[in-house]
Amino acid sequence: MHYRSKSNHSSTIIFYEDRNFQGRSYECMSDCSDMHSYMSRCHSCRVESGCFMVYDRPNYMGNQYFMRRGEYADYMSMMGWNDCIRSCRMIPMYRGSYRMRIYERENFGGQMYEMMDDCDSIMDRYHMSNCMSCHVMDGHWLMYEQPHYRGRMMYLRPGEYRNFMNMGMSGMRFMSMRRIMDSWY
Repeated sequence: MHYRSKSNHSSTIIFYEDRNFQGRSYECMSDCSDMHSYMSRCHSCRVESGCFMVYDRPNYMGNQYFMRRGEYADYMSMMGWNDCIRSCRMIPMYRGSYRMRIYERENFGGQMYEMMDDCDSIMDRYHMSNCMSCHVMDGHWLMYEQPHYRGRMMYLRPGEYRNFMNMGMSGMRFMSMRRIMDSWY
């Protein structure tokens, strides 16, 4: 059985109950806060167009993983997850300038640096050992737990992020960040 979400967007991701694109499927072209209503489990997916963030908990919570065009026949072993995808968010294509201010402490406290391009290590570039809040003025960004765009990640769209620990990211430090570029679509 195949379920399909409705949207006018050109981004499409198809989720499958089993590994290697087997079992029931759900085609999604927009945000989905709880996939459990469409399928009880999800162990593989195919991104036909666009970019998406997938989450291991409903309502865009928990561990996050960025997916762009491609096939993910067994994403759980690739991501090291014990659970399956429970929600997903479509990342809109963005063309324009990128600008984000990162802060050493929560509520925009401590050292502040303004970024307009990727940073593979805030420690090397800014001598900053932690990033606890940020303000994304322009563009869509991915923040990573480790330098060189490795480890767990978090998707940020334009807005103010006053305290990462209040966003379910307690114990996680962000050490690198990169722009989600239109060439990734």
